Order: sequence, then structure tokens, then C-alpha cells
Amino acid sequence: MPNLGMGELIIILLIVLLVFGASRLPQIGEGLGKAIKGLKRGLNTDDDIEVTPKDKRVGEKSTAQDAKSAVSDAEVVDKT
Repeated sequence: MPNLGMGELIIILLIVLLVFGASRLPQIGEGLGKAIKGLKRGLNTDDDIEVTPKDKRVGEKSTAQDAKSAVSDAEVVDKT
């Protein structure tokens, strides 16, 4: 990938200025900065997102009977 010099960066900035206008550039920069910040935060955290609905979760102190009733409540899908 070729390196971008000062002349190329100025040309790109002028094209962006013509396309979006001077009033929209701060909003675009702010949105881009927030997106990069969110991406970095997402890559650095190891937290898993819980996607199971609260009413269907099986607690850690559940018994085998509770797990069996949760499985029996599951919907059976016929793939024919």
C-alpha cells in the first residue's frame, strides 16, 4: 500500500469538504471517534453478552428436576 503524502491528504480533505460541507465535518469526526472508541472497548473486554431470556434461564443452584422440566418445555421442530 503506497504511503500518503501531505499533498494527497489535502486533496482528500478538499474532496470530503466539497461532498459533506463544512458544517457536517465536526459531526462526522465525532461519530467516527465514537465508533473507534466503541470498537476498542469491545475488543478489550472479555464480557459475554447474555442472550437467554430471563424467564428461561436455569440458575446455578438448580436441581436436575428443574433442568428436566426446562428441557421438556422446549419446542420440538420437525425438519422434514
